[in-house]
Amino acid sequence: MRRLRLVLPRYNHGMTVNHVLGQLTLREFMRTYWQKKPVLIRQAISPFKPVLSRAALFALAAKDDVESRLITHFGAQWKLSHGPLLSLPPTTRKGWTILVQGVNLHHDAADQLLSQFRFIPDTRLDDLMISYATDGGGVGPHLDSYDVFLLQAYGRRRWRIGKQRDHALVDNVPLKLLRNFAPSAEYVLEPGDMLYLPPQWAHEGVAEGECMTYSIGFRAPSWQELGEAYLGFLAEQVDLPGRYQDPQLRPHTRPARISDDMLRQAREQLGSLGGKPRDVLIFLGEHLSEPKPSVWFPAIRSSMSLQTFNNAARKAGLRLSRQSRMLYRDKYIFINGESLRADGHDRLILQGLADERSLSPQVLRECSIDLNQTLLDWFGQGWIRFA
Repeated sequence: MRRLRLVLPRYNHGMTVNHVLGQLTLREFMRTYWQKKPVLIRQAISPFKPVLSRAALFALAAKDDVESRLITHFGAQWKLSHGPLLSLPPTTRKGWTILVQGVNLHHDAADQLLSQFRFIPDTRLDDLMISYATDGGGVGPHLDSYDVFLLQAYGRRRWRIGKQRDHALVDNVPLKLLRNFAPSAEYVLEPGDMLYLPPQWAHEGVAEGECMTYSIGFRAPSWQELGEAYLGFLAEQVDLPGRYQDPQLRPHTRPARISDDMLRQAREQLGSLGGKPRDVLIFLGEHLSEPKPSVWFPAIRSSMSLQTFNNAARKAGLRLSRQSRMLYRDKYIFINGESLRADGHDRLILQGLADERSLSPQVLRECSIDLNQTLLDWFGQGWIRFA
């Protein structure tokens, strides 16, 4: 086999640092500011010309394949509408703004502008969002979980920023607005000026007259998001031949208990995929107790008090609904795809319910208050019935 030798050109950012960071060098910016503290860069790009007109932006916002939002703040009331935005308020009316996401996906000049920020790796570089606002327009004080460059393209916008610990939000509004915004600095940006903000810096931008601002955003996925995606990836790679077998099975006197042999085989096969031995047990119990998709429980809409429920149960007894599946192993109880831990006598009672699928009035008199409340919750969901 012949080996091909590829000679790749050395990557060149294609821009000197003055093209996007004004007088700041890349080294100084990354060392002093990136993910550390904000910085205002006057005339970061000079001279600066908007990459598209107001009319072109409005036309993009009206398209089905473009993500856009209209935010109005008329009469002290916030409203949010999602695109396509086929009609907009008059530009002479104060207090509204549109946000057009991913403009770089639809416009060559916007894509070229975004590429000038590739001194940040492509794994982090996200998109170019353009916001247009009439006088007084904005999206209110808020936090972002990612880094952002706010480049003023047209007109003037007043920014107030602050690093605050109070992240409480305003109730009953369609936006995540900070309730107690406490800015510590204020800047007015003009075309070519740029403000960099690290994650979790509170900020509010208000247009002074008509204005247009470009937001160069960066991806910062949460570990939870990556973890879920990674598990999905692993699921596509799994190849576990064969299936569970128990040719040496003997009659069980505790039918709802997950057997030693099943748990051992599951841990041998599934343990190689990661997780702890306890995780395999909990997964196995929740999965095997999950009812079939066609099963539904007619919930009992009742405001029955705990005392009334206890009195009725101790008179009639309780039984599992026909649709319920209940298993157990050690301290873990599994019912209809859910799990809980039980200790002491309550654990023995629940194991008895799983094995016998019923509880006698006598046994119900031995339940703790917590277990009684759990049984009442299950009764309300239709998982158990009076016997």
